[in-house]
Amino acid sequence: MNAMQINEAAQALYRAHGARAEAEAAAKVRENERRGAAEEAQTWRAIQEAIRQTRGPLQS
Repeated sequence: MNAMQINEAAQALYRAHGARAEAEAAAKVRENERRGAAEEAQTWRAIQEAIRQTRGPLQS
């Protein structure tokens, strides 16, 4: 996936799952790592990072 596709996927996941989007992406990373799909896991890591940047810093 290119950067634009990653950002689009991150935005779609965030719209669908809200605050849980990053956790959903992390679950996909683990699932793909468990299956031995390293390239897909890396894509999901990039999506997870894009969600983190979209969401912004956590506030306390």
